[in-house]
Amino acid sequence: MARDDTFSRKVNIFKDANRVNPDPKGTQNLNSEIATEKKLMAELLGTAFLLAAVVGSGIMGEKFSSGNVALALLANTLATGAALVALILAFGPISGAHFNPAVTLADAAQGGLAWRLVPGYIAAQCTGAILGVYAAHLMFAQPMIQVSTHVRSGPAQLFSEFVASFGLLAVIWGCSRGRPFAVPFAVGAYITAAYWFTASTSFANPAVTLARSFTNTFAGIRPADAPGFIVMQLLGALSATALFRWLAAKSPETLPHSYPQPQQKAEVPYS
Repeated sequence: MARDDTFSRKVNIFKDANRVNPDPKGTQNLNSEIATEKKLMAELLGTAFLLAAVVGSGIMGEKFSSGNVALALLANTLATGAALVALILAFGPISGAHFNPAVTLADAAQGGLAWRLVPGYIAAQCTGAILGVYAAHLMFAQPMIQVSTHVRSGPAQLFSEFVASFGLLAVIWGCSRGRPFAVPFAVGAYITAAYWFTASTSFANPAVTLARSFTNTFAGIRPADAPGFIVMQLLGALSATALFRWLAAKSPETLPHSYPQPQQKAEVPYS
């Protein structure tokens, strides 16, 4: 009997050591104490770098692909996915690294972000996105002020944006409830894939959509087509949020405002 009790204690120690602590260092509490202006600056900078990556890689890809649209899109895809991972890791502990008004609204709807911060977050994201587009233009010696003529219209494009945004929030909510440390990698991987399985190349972000209407390059979207994209993005994001409120009702309902790493496995004494 004593031997069985010892074995049970060892098994319990092993299970506890492998259980992911959602906030092992109290980083979520630290995040809540960060000044609002720092959070807004993080959202502005992160979104600016994201758009610089999207637009800049599109220009570079088109320049060196010799007219091969698939190759240009692949370059655009890989740069965007990689940038997302890096930027979420960098700014996540400060602002939550939303970079996306749809994510901000979804998080506020679940009580994860105070509604009083939502207007500032969205303004910072949209401002940063436009600045990122301008930065890309300047880096590639293009006119800074542009308006896109790239037509992206029709039911297939609009439905694609609903699917892309629904999937993005599903990935975020699903990972944040069980493996918050995986969110940056999951988001980057999903957007990389969604570039290729959606007809719209997965904008999935109202701030990105707005900003990309100000670039007449590979990544652009005609201003007249942007409102439809934004509406479908918001519908997709809120639909996924509502689904996960039911699907995983017993799990935490807010987004991680930091992305902790899993704890190291403890040494289990077997003697």
